[in-house]
Amino acid sequence: MKHLKNARIIAIALVSLSFSHPLRTHAEDGLFPVRSNLRACVAKVDITPRDVRDSEVTGHRRKVTGVRDPLRAGVLILTDGETKAAIVTLDTIGAWDEMVKLARQRIEKESGVPAANVMIAASHNHSGPSFSKDAEWGRELIHRLGKAAKEAAANMRTVSVGYGEDRIGFGINRRKVVNGRAVVRLNPDGPNDPRVKVLRFDDGKSLTPMAVVMHAVCHPCFFTWGDKGSRPYPNGYPKMSADFPGEAQSFVEMCYAGKTSSLFLQGCAGDIRPNLPGYPYRCADEADIQWAGRDLGGAVVRTLARSVTREQLRTRAEYYRIRVASSMVSLPGKQGRIDAELMAMKIGPYLLLTMPGEPMVEYGFKLEKAIADRAIPIIIGYANGNIGYIATTDAYEVGGYEPNTSKLAPEAEPIILTELSRLADRVVGDVFESFSKHPKDIKRRQELENTRKPAGSAK
Repeated sequence: MKHLKNARIIAIALVSLSFSHPLRTHAEDGLFPVRSNLRACVAKVDITPRDVRDSEVTGHRRKVTGVRDPLRAGVLILTDGETKAAIVTLDTIGAWDEMVKLARQRIEKESGVPAANVMIAASHNHSGPSFSKDAEWGRELIHRLGKAAKEAAANMRTVSVGYGEDRIGFGINRRKVVNGRAVVRLNPDGPNDPRVKVLRFDDGKSLTPMAVVMHAVCHPCFFTWGDKGSRPYPNGYPKMSADFPGEAQSFVEMCYAGKTSSLFLQGCAGDIRPNLPGYPYRCADEADIQWAGRDLGGAVVRTLARSVTREQLRTRAEYYRIRVASSMVSLPGKQGRIDAELMAMKIGPYLLLTMPGEPMVEYGFKLEKAIADRAIPIIIGYANGNIGYIATTDAYEVGGYEPNTSKLAPEAEPIILTELSRLADRVVGDVFESFSKHPKDIKRRQELENTRKPAGSAK
């Protein structure tokens, strides 16, 4: 009995110790092995202009008197051991042609990533500055992007990639056909894509991701012109801001105590805007931006948490091949031909396809259908240039803001879809010609590569 009593005392003491010092018994909880050929690192940098007094933001142009929240850029550097690539995200309205060219040159110099393998994508924020290479902010932006690329390239580590999806509830289609004509109206029955796609890059040292890439579909125009009857901002929000993508990135980083970096990629949001009713819609206030930022940020955080459960970790790839292909296509325009750069970047099973402007939401659905189950698609607008609205052929039949203001002719859609499908074939690598070792196929691939116009060249 005495031995049994002593055993009970020891057991109680051990249980008490485990509750008072949980880390002693679970010292390795939260760590997980990363078996991968992929190395990556990310750096973020503040790109807010130094002085915004009496400056004008682009998008819905208006004067601003201060800054609500900082504009930022993120640079994610990746290598599979053979190929280097970079994803750059910006809290700006567009990826201007001259900015893309200069940024690629600087990033190549600072990080060793070939300029042709640098994707530069904007959130399409309507509350930020415009770009000029000769202006102080323009020069400072290129400098800061180079600095971020250098920092990321100097801190590469082995990572694996998790993926998940969730949904947001604040986006809505802004077109409705009435009597055969498209009018500006919040249309809950119109096409929309509420999905949020999330990539997390982990080094396995903790449950905090090294980097987060979120993808969603909605115009960042919460803070723009309101109707004359909406208060308190009928003329638009009077401060510079990164809009809901900035708010969501900050929310995600806050949830991880500032120990991760989040990046935002915009989808095919040409006809998708925030659901802010009015005449035809109102400018947002602080409650609205918190709603959207936390809706998107919460969806991202839910996905991040789920994707490191043991069942999800078992599904991760151990080999990630990076392949990048891009081309300059000549598109039919209303006043002549228009050059546009299209890009495909594959990172393991994840396929990123880009367009240099504002594609309507149907482009994303059509491209995903064409890819089927060959890869996990992430369709990106506002990247590697800016040619304005990219409307569907059908949209021209009923008119409306997007096709009427587009520089492109209706015949542009099939050219874009066909070329992106061809680029997808090249990087997915499951089409015979893309991996064949036959001398004729090798020669054909080399000829294609030799005729490729250098990415970032003047358009």
